[in-house]
Amino acid sequence: MTDGVSMPIFLVMVVIFIAATVGISIYGYRHTKNNQDYLLGRNKSNPVIIALSYGATFLSASAVIGFGGQAALHGMSMIWLCFLNMFIGIFVAFAIFGKRTRRLGRKLKASTFADLLGKIYHSKGIRAFTAIIIVVMMPIYCAAVLKGGVNSLAVITGLTEYYDLILIGLALIVGIYVVYGGIIAVMYNDALQAIIMFVGMVVILVTTYVVLGGITEATNGLTSLWDVKIGDATGTLTGFNGWTSFSSFGTDEWMLLVTTFLLGVGIGALTQPQLVVRYMSAKDDKTLNKSMIIGAVFILVIVGAAYTCGALSNVFFYNEFGEIAFEHVTLGTDFIIPTFITELFADISFGDVFVSLFLLSLLCASISTISALMHTIGAAGGYDLFSLIKNRKTNIFVDSQSIRVNRIVTALIMVLVIVYCYLMPSDIIAKATSLFMGMTAAALLPAYAHGLYSKRPRKDAAIVSIAVGTAVYLFWALFICKSTSVFMPICEWITGSQVLFTGTIMYVDALVVALPASIIAMALVLLIKRNKVSEGEEETVEAAEPAAE
Repeated sequence: MTDGVSMPIFLVMVVIFIAATVGISIYGYRHTKNNQDYLLGRNKSNPVIIALSYGATFLSASAVIGFGGQAALHGMSMIWLCFLNMFIGIFVAFAIFGKRTRRLGRKLKASTFADLLGKIYHSKGIRAFTAIIIVVMMPIYCAAVLKGGVNSLAVITGLTEYYDLILIGLALIVGIYVVYGGIIAVMYNDALQAIIMFVGMVVILVTTYVVLGGITEATNGLTSLWDVKIGDATGTLTGFNGWTSFSSFGTDEWMLLVTTFLLGVGIGALTQPQLVVRYMSAKDDKTLNKSMIIGAVFILVIVGAAYTCGALSNVFFYNEFGEIAFEHVTLGTDFIIPTFITELFADISFGDVFVSLFLLSLLCASISTISALMHTIGAAGGYDLFSLIKNRKTNIFVDSQSIRVNRIVTALIMVLVIVYCYLMPSDIIAKATSLFMGMTAAALLPAYAHGLYSKRPRKDAAIVSIAVGTAVYLFWALFICKSTSVFMPICEWITGSQVLFTGTIMYVDALVVALPASIIAMALVLLIKRNKVSEGEEETVEAAEPAAE
């Protein structure tokens, strides 16, 4: 046994898992006959597959490890993110955005999120910009998920000296089945991984409550822990009121928790390109309705268990070692959950099996999201950008149908992701997730919603909205917000300080400033254009076809 893991048991699980993955990948390869199959795999996915693939893609190691660790720091307040994940990420996403996206995508024969926006607005520029955001920003999110999975695997198994081999090996597993199997292999593998994640998190949640004496005693222990630790260093910011109480309004802690974690991830889920493709792969609206119910249950269990166990880990560590999670696990928040699981099952019968199951669940959480992200990035580069470049050169406006180009771009991006893993700082998973989701929401959400529901979506309004949202978000994220300026320390290079201003403002996430600015910019353009039309000026903008009802 090495650090709580029986390597024979874990290796047997891994071999079975890899065999299943290979089998599904072969199935995906054989059923990928053309580029449309590679990109969307339409009519080949049932509601269960779509729901589990959506959930596994949405909730990666960032939910289990990254946000679970943040829950240990910020407490049960993170449970609000669970409700936002369900309400916005499932109900609003499927009912309000998903059905319209599926119908309009089918009508316009769109194959990617960038392709959809481009065809709605008859704009190559919007399509290109959306694809560029995906190609430039998404690898950061992908690298954070990969790094989190590898870090946890290395720590739990004690194989830290083999970190490089684990990183490259995990990347190769994902790369091979994404490159060759396309969206079919990705979605079916996601479904398999989702089932493993579901079982693993249920076992962990039940065990946590059993070890801590039940739901009531565990909750009371977490509440009373604040009375013991008040005044001591907890790793939180000004305004923290304990692990079972919400932080004081407007304080540093409140700003970080609400604007970065709750709103950044909650709202950002609506514009995730890898999730939008799941709507577009559905056969009909009934399929999406069924998927919505299954997905809601899945998300409730996975994130509910992760955030609850993260917060309760403080009680466990204090009972066992006299320290809260932040004090006991000095490597950072991304290592709290792996350490907690290892210690939790250390003295339990068949603990090796449970730890191995969790570790496999963690691998599944990482692989499912990485595969979806890599497929999305490869499609944005190999389909959207390559088509636009080729059309410009040949003056023949036809989308690329080359599966080979998609596969080459995907493989190249995977190499870039591995490089990013070595450049990233620790404790980055949750913040990288918030960064990408916030960026896409600020830049694209108003244009996306306007395109779906307007009978005559205006290209000029969309362009202004995208430009304003992107500019404001990047400025705020790089120069004002402390938690995101670490990704590209431009402010520090220019001024010598990490951010321009100190105080509470540096904990305000860029999304809460950039998204309203993007919405206002679009509203102003629409208002100005409507006034000009009402005054008798000729309307010259070409409208997109309205979405089918």
